[in-house]
Amino acid sequence: MNWLHDLSYFFGGAFLANAIPHFVSGTMGRPFQSPFAHPPGQGLSSSTVNVIWSFVNFVVAYLLILRVGQFDMRDVESIAASGLGALLISLFLARHFGRINGGNLQAAGRS
Repeated sequence: MNWLHDLSYFFGGAFLANAIPHFVSGTMGRPFQSPFAHPPGQGLSSSTVNVIWSFVNFVVAYLLILRVGQFDMRDVESIAASGLGALLISLFLARHFGRINGGNLQAAGRS
């Protein structure tokens, strides 16, 4: 497999994972952080902005995963590349937004 295809699938997985929280928050009518908020990535954007941002992320994920190379759901390398992209961006975003929203809990007894 071409390593550029794997790189495309990696970033496609990242865009796909990023689309999900924006879509869910937006369709629930809840504000959520986005690159368009003030300050970017920390302030809240409207639910409408989040639905539009999720749609953009879904389109980019589609283009990177399904329009580059021959992505095959049964090919371990293709799935691993997109899954790794999704996992890494999800872990990064969990830490980033956990800091903002109080989701980074510390173990009991630590200061």
